[in-house]
Amino acid sequence: MNPQFARRMTRFQESDLTPILRLAANPDVISFAGGLPAPELFPVEDLKKVAVKVLDAYGRRALQYSATEGHLPLREKIAARTNKNLKTSLTAENVVVTTGSQQSLDILAKMYIDEGDCILCESPTYLGALSAFNSCLPAYREVATDGEGMVLADLEKALASEKSAKMIYVIPDFQNPSGKTWSLERRKAFLDTVSKYDILVVEDNPYGELRFEGTTPPSLKSMDARGQVVMLGTFSKIFCPGVRVAWVCGEPAFLESFCNLKQAADLHTSTISQYEIDAYLSDYDIEEHIKRLVSVYRERRDLMIRTMDAAFPKEVVFTRPEGGLFTWAEMPEHVNARELFLKALEKKVAFVPGGAFFPNGGHENTMRLNYSNMPPERIVEGIERLGAAIREYL
Repeated sequence: MNPQFARRMTRFQESDLTPILRLAANPDVISFAGGLPAPELFPVEDLKKVAVKVLDAYGRRALQYSATEGHLPLREKIAARTNKNLKTSLTAENVVVTTGSQQSLDILAKMYIDEGDCILCESPTYLGALSAFNSCLPAYREVATDGEGMVLADLEKALASEKSAKMIYVIPDFQNPSGKTWSLERRKAFLDTVSKYDILVVEDNPYGELRFEGTTPPSLKSMDARGQVVMLGTFSKIFCPGVRVAWVCGEPAFLESFCNLKQAADLHTSTISQYEIDAYLSDYDIEEHIKRLVSVYRERRDLMIRTMDAAFPKEVVFTRPEGGLFTWAEMPEHVNARELFLKALEKKVAFVPGGAFFPNGGHENTMRLNYSNMPPERIVEGIERLGAAIREYL
């Protein structure tokens, strides 16, 4: 028996990146390919105590089915932290807990996108979001970006011409993959532009709290006067990705429809994980934990950038992010980063070729580098190896 797959499966064939990333997972390889936090910073001992406390105090409830929208005390804490950090005005009614932000992306596509509908996105954009959206068979319109965010002239052109556009997906803070952050002026102008259209704006903010310098600009959600913006957040980058707990913020009527789809997908996010995070937020200072992350990641970013300045040919340009997990490099146009990857792998160093971050193809002379996961000595050694591979390729 060989039943025919649905058409959406054509978007989910093995990518040519899959074997590349499989090779990068070799422990002998210095890998800048993943978007992984530093595992040595996970609060393992604290979480042992939290797990015992939760089971002792709430075991029967924590191991039971629970509400689709999430554990109320946790939703209240998420709303309070978001209001403080991102200048929003949320209550628990504006928050639904999800099984990672990836689930939010998947559900949002199902809510809004029919086959052939258009999603507007930054160019480049987050590869994981494309994977989530692809099950709905959308078209993509890439909007040009510069150092301040989406280029408004190109955005206006896209909104005027793409009559089937249903959604705009953006990462304004320390964008994956580019590391860029939108300016306050660009955020205001963006909202002025999109407010003329009935289109959903998805503001993905997994990295915003990992700021190394400067001040945090207001979120798009905090400046949204029409209820047009939904904002995603997650504990994956500021706490532990393995707990798979994230959230979506929006208007209550929107979240009611969102929960209908979430209930069909998983009934609810892990009850015990929610109880444990809620207990951690009550008993420990997550702000101090985030400060430790920021200190370590700032040091690693600085070290990677200094080493790239010294080891890379002058023809290679790269971003100097103010926070987050990534820098983005552009090489001369004749360079194919997939070919370069194989040369780099011979030197036991890996990165992600950048072409995969462009839904409509091209830009194969780019690459994404992660600095959060490798210890300092491996960063220096790996970047020097990569610099040598680039010089040999050129």
